[in-house]
Amino acid sequence: MSESAGLQFVSPYAFEAMQKVDVVRLAALSDPELRLLLPCLVRMALCAPADQSQSWAQDKKLILRLLSGVEAVNSIVALLSVDFHALEQDARKEQQLRHKAGGSNGESILVSQLQHGLTLEFEHSDPLRRLRLALSELLAIMNKVADSNGEWFLKSSELFESPVYLEEVADVLCILQAELPSLLPIIDVAEALLHVRNGDWFLCLLVANVPDSFNEVCRGLIKNGERQDEESMGGRRRTEALRQLCQMNPSQALNIRAMVVEECHLPGLGVALTLDYKPDTADDAVSPLVSYVSGLLLGTNGKVRTWFSMFIRNGQQRESSSVLWQMRRQLLLELVAILPRSRSTHEPNDSVEDAESSSGYSGLREEHVVKASALLRLYCALMGIAGLRPTDEEAEQLLQLMTSRPPATPAGVRFVSLSFCKLLAFPTLVSTPEQEQLMVMWLSWMIKEEEYFESAAGVAASFGEMLLLVAMYFHSNQLSAIIELVCSTLGMKIAIKPSSLSKMKTIFTQEIFTEQVVTAHAVRVAVTNNLSANITGFLPIHCIYQLLRSRAFTKHKVSIKDWIYRQLCETSTPLHTQLLPLIDVYINSILTPASKANPEATNQPITEQEILTVYQGSTGGRAVRSRYSITTQLLILYYILSYEEALLSNTKQLALMQRKPKSYSAILMDQIPIKYLITQAQGLQQELGGLHSALLRLLATNYPHLCMVEDWVCEEEVTGTLPLLRRMLLTSNTCRYSQTQLHDAFQKVPSSGPRLMRMLDHLTLLSAGDLIPYAEALTGSMGLLLGPSVPRRIPQTLNKLWMVLNTVMPRRLWVMTVNALQPSVKMLRQQRYIQNDLMVDPLIVLRCDQRVYRCPPLMDIVLHMLNGYLLASKAYLNSHLKETADFDRQSQTISNLGLGQAGQPDTPEVTREELKNALLAAQDSAAVQILLEVCLPTSEVQTGPLGPDGGLLSDLREVQCLICCLLHQMFIADPNIAKLVHFQGYPQALLPLTVAGIPSIHICLDFIPELLAQPQLEKQIFAIQLLSHLCTQYALPKSLSVARLAVSVMATLLTVLTRAKRFSFFMPTLPCLVAFCQAFPPLYDDVATLLVQVGQVCASDVSTKTRDIDPLITRLQYLKVKPQEVVPGGDKSKLSLPQRAAEELGGADPDVQLCYRIEATFMDIISTSQHGL
Repeated sequence: MSESAGLQFVSPYAFEAMQKVDVVRLAALSDPELRLLLPCLVRMALCAPADQSQSWAQDKKLILRLLSGVEAVNSIVALLSVDFHALEQDARKEQQLRHKAGGSNGESILVSQLQHGLTLEFEHSDPLRRLRLALSELLAIMNKVADSNGEWFLKSSELFESPVYLEEVADVLCILQAELPSLLPIIDVAEALLHVRNGDWFLCLLVANVPDSFNEVCRGLIKNGERQDEESMGGRRRTEALRQLCQMNPSQALNIRAMVVEECHLPGLGVALTLDYKPDTADDAVSPLVSYVSGLLLGTNGKVRTWFSMFIRNGQQRESSSVLWQMRRQLLLELVAILPRSRSTHEPNDSVEDAESSSGYSGLREEHVVKASALLRLYCALMGIAGLRPTDEEAEQLLQLMTSRPPATPAGVRFVSLSFCKLLAFPTLVSTPEQEQLMVMWLSWMIKEEEYFESAAGVAASFGEMLLLVAMYFHSNQLSAIIELVCSTLGMKIAIKPSSLSKMKTIFTQEIFTEQVVTAHAVRVAVTNNLSANITGFLPIHCIYQLLRSRAFTKHKVSIKDWIYRQLCETSTPLHTQLLPLIDVYINSILTPASKANPEATNQPITEQEILTVYQGSTGGRAVRSRYSITTQLLILYYILSYEEALLSNTKQLALMQRKPKSYSAILMDQIPIKYLITQAQGLQQELGGLHSALLRLLATNYPHLCMVEDWVCEEEVTGTLPLLRRMLLTSNTCRYSQTQLHDAFQKVPSSGPRLMRMLDHLTLLSAGDLIPYAEALTGSMGLLLGPSVPRRIPQTLNKLWMVLNTVMPRRLWVMTVNALQPSVKMLRQQRYIQNDLMVDPLIVLRCDQRVYRCPPLMDIVLHMLNGYLLASKAYLNSHLKETADFDRQSQTISNLGLGQAGQPDTPEVTREELKNALLAAQDSAAVQILLEVCLPTSEVQTGPLGPDGGLLSDLREVQCLICCLLHQMFIADPNIAKLVHFQGYPQALLPLTVAGIPSIHICLDFIPELLAQPQLEKQIFAIQLLSHLCTQYALPKSLSVARLAVSVMATLLTVLTRAKRFSFFMPTLPCLVAFCQAFPPLYDDVATLLVQVGQVCASDVSTKTRDIDPLITRLQYLKVKPQEVVPGGDKSKLSLPQRAAEELGGADPDVQLCYRIEATFMDIISTSQHGL
């Protein structure tokens, strides 16, 4: 609004005086300034005040005295003397008339037809007519604004343009709005004034005379404003009016700017207010303009970012007088102000003595570094997000700033990183050969000064790692990774075309960082001390990881093993996310050559001695954290397990290349406290990220005996609430008893029983780690507890302590226990087994002292070890097969190259797999058979007072329960074991025990038909006996169908068996028919028919030998037809008579014995049915 440039606006001083009604300040105003505020002051002096205080009465007197000398006051008083009520009524009538006439200005109630121009009429009119003229003109403009539907227009009005009468018109306007607020809302009036000349001046006077309406007017103007104010005349006039308002009230400028951002309207106004803003205290760090624009473009509000970016894009097409160009000029001035005083274009001195002077020759001052970083990020946002196209001058100054050399401070490191990323993001800034040379010199300086910056600034993540990382990405052509790195460092998402990086790629890969230079430099980079997730930024580990991925080290024969080992030893929690990928890619580089042409181009693995150094003294308890952190130990464990797994999975490829990398020895693995480390990791899952789950996966594959479910359950019991409460009762002297005292107490058992019990009770209060020193004394004395007079509580307590130790040192504990429980043979020297012996032959565990089989607490330990070693043996054989199979097959292929036998190499592989499965099956079945044999009572028990079973509370019964639990788990884990064991068979006396004690034995119903089909008579007999017990235990439909099949098989065998085999088959199987009928009464007819048929066959063979055979057949027929009449009174004693007669009448004849066994079976069936009724 240049037309109001010569007018006097209300000063901030005057507005503040009006806002606070400061009479003293008002009195100090000059006459021209006071003239602008007269409408409000006159109304204030004449109207009845709401404030009746004495102080206001005094102020009112001062105001009257102030107004008494001003001539224009009389005209304002005359204006206030008008009947405004009648005026308002006429105005509303005129509005209605205009509304009916469609907005035409033909007829007016407020103003009759004018004889002269509007200005002359205003000059010659009385106060009332002046009010009517101004009101009519203002209402006409307001109506046109309401009908314009947002289209901007400029209303030519003689009344608002005449410079002679501007002050009188302003007085009339202020009085009208003050006296008729409902007719003339101040926001609508403000909106109308934008459409006339001098509107900003009228608006400022109006608001100055109603100072309380300042925020209301500004918010209304912003809400009704355009989204892009620079694109239209109306937007620019609105922006200028609001800018004048804020110059009148500068304290509210930032609030108005906040309204602009909130509404996303008038972006030029926000920039203009920021340019006008002069803070009370200058901030040397970052200017208000940089902060404001950075906040808009880099904030989290996407709507604001898009709105302001559009302003930047559109504003570049306008002339240099726009707000955008003012902003760019101001930013360029700020940039030039912090540039170094002198810039050198020649190569800096490379000597160490001149390093300080050369870095200061064109260096940034320390107080300017933060401001320079903020400017760089702002220009990145303007160019990358808002699409700003820099001028030649801006590009030149930006490049000068980016290639300047800051001091060695953390802020300086940040500035160099930002400058480097800006060069990558906008390579077009480098356009001339001189500029390219300047950039190369600056990059060379970065390489040389990186170590000094890192040490002097005291930061772990310097720009050297970023240089290396970018160089590696360029060498491997991972341009998308470079773009991601740049965006991450700058903290903004910028669209960078990969093709734009071609020039930078050439400079990096050919002039600055060749691949050999990169690898040689990376090895010399120091590791990050105490590396954890708390250290952010780009670290040496990122560079080494990328170089390992691209196989640069092996390509150029650079050893990286020592660097990786040192870095793994310098780790802490929380775990850095790059460590696990680093280990994985390192293992891959060890096993897989960089190229087929050079199969030896691999990295070296970590040596066993270096691994042992990490675990030296790590036997659990307090000693684990002595030298290396738990993070280091877990990472080394992850490395070993992952290496072994990768070695097994790559055996085929390694065999084809005739390479066989060395595996870590079993002796090394035995010295690593794997279970203890896993237990520690379980409590640190939040800090370790995915390391705990990765270790569990590797353990489940390679060490299944360390992942048994019962062990996890036992650990919950050891680490639960109750054990914790018990340990709270422990006194401060935790090591009250030494290992020697414990050993001596064991040696004097049973006389030292009470003392030994006190020691063991004390040990139960210790944690698993604190128990480890006592492990040898506890296990070595187990054999002494097998005596007959040892109190039961001692081995029970020892069992508890053993289970606690099993949570932290299972493998070593198992070996110690197996050696301690060997049978004591005085004539022979006992063999000392090692871990490998027990994995090769798990049945060694059962070659213990026979007395262990009748000591339930120790038998529980033996069964636990047996289960573990069976699992360990399977994993051992699987890994052994993978290790050797592919190399054997490769040698077989090479040896048969000239033989022309197709398929020959595959035959040994199939045979080895079958042999392995057969060995495992034989191993498991042998263990089961031995355990079943242990369940049989010994001769002492059979002749004892409790009978052959030893009673329900005997040691034998408890051992039987423990064995049945283990067999149940084994059958569940592998049902084929159950099938194999039952095809092998076991003593018939154990069938009641196994069927009742092993819940999973019902799976035998699936393969009993197959067992019945075997040609061996013994297997058929065992199948029927097993089925009889299963039918009694599990009376299921499936059992009924199998029982019916068994009866059918027995009937079939009757017709094919010889006389001798018939006796051997039916004598043990006929009693099983009783169980069939008892479980399934519908089988009675089939069973009775079978018994009659068997009796007839036997009777026909011995008809010439025994007189009573024919009557026997008659009795059998009678029993089949009328079984209920055999025992009318229920006297069971008569049912045993035929059996006694069999011994008397039949003698030793097998057929006669079989006949009476048939009759006895009949009687037993009838007895059970009668008993059931």
